[in-house]
Amino acid sequence: MRQTDIPAELSAQAKDGLRHALRRNWAVMTGGSVLALLALIALAAPWLGTVDPTLFDPSSRDLLPGASGEITNLEGESIAHKFLMGSDGFGRDIYSRVIYGTRVSLIVGAAVALVSLLIGVSCGLAAGYIRWLDGVMMRVMDGVMAIPGILIAIALVALWKASLLTVIIAIAIPEIPRVTRLVRSLVLSIREESYVEAAVSLGTRTFKIMFGHILPNTMAPLIVQGTYICASAILVEAILSFLGVGLPTDIPTWGNIMAEGRVQFNDFPHNVFFPGVFLAFTVLAINMLGDGLRDTLDPRMSKRI
Repeated sequence: MRQTDIPAELSAQAKDGLRHALRRNWAVMTGGSVLALLALIALAAPWLGTVDPTLFDPSSRDLLPGASGEITNLEGESIAHKFLMGSDGFGRDIYSRVIYGTRVSLIVGAAVALVSLLIGVSCGLAAGYIRWLDGVMMRVMDGVMAIPGILIAIALVALWKASLLTVIIAIAIPEIPRVTRLVRSLVLSIREESYVEAAVSLGTRTFKIMFGHILPNTMAPLIVQGTYICASAILVEAILSFLGVGLPTDIPTWGNIMAEGRVQFNDFPHNVFFPGVFLAFTVLAINMLGDGLRDTLDPRMSKRI
């Protein structure tokens, strides 16, 4: 065997070992499976949803799960319909609204995680490696973290027109300082490693050192952090919608459904129960996936398993 083949072989063995460890971790498998199922539900919402989630019929208001009634289609015709999860106070199908709400929640969670990671990683790399930027950057981040995230989100949504993009930006901004502080702490330790010092002594450009040598060694903690941000974003979106400052009511979200059903909770608890169950299982699955990834990717945690 040639000596140059050894690193490639070791890399392949490491990847195989990581895949095997992930399969052995029940939290990763359980959380990942539930999350994959929810993603399929979101993608297939137009086929799984029995009717348009915005259609309603006043004669079919407040039906219990499994009841049959009528609903007005887009042509203005009343058609027979079975309400699998009941109907709300406007005669809309709860089942279809919950299914379409899955799509909105996953989009918000994934988009917030992506935006906060992209911006936070860039700021954290700059603050951790470029010394003169550290003080300025971290004082700005400390100022943002001093304000509760939910208040920042409510203020931004109130200032701008409520839309999916507005909600994503409003939820992502409070998450950026957390990612920045995590990346900065990792960079402060990684930049003292011998391979980074060797790259500096060889005259390697700062940009290449940051993104070619340092960034790859921060990916494992960032993947775990991304799952927690995704779960938190889904919860915050539901809170904003529940408070009436999130997405418009014509967009079916779990928060909107629960907000509209809370006034009739004593008589018709299904309006809150079904979206609440979907919300709880989604957040639980993402957190389980994050915990499993942390236990697998962190060598110190792996020794305790």
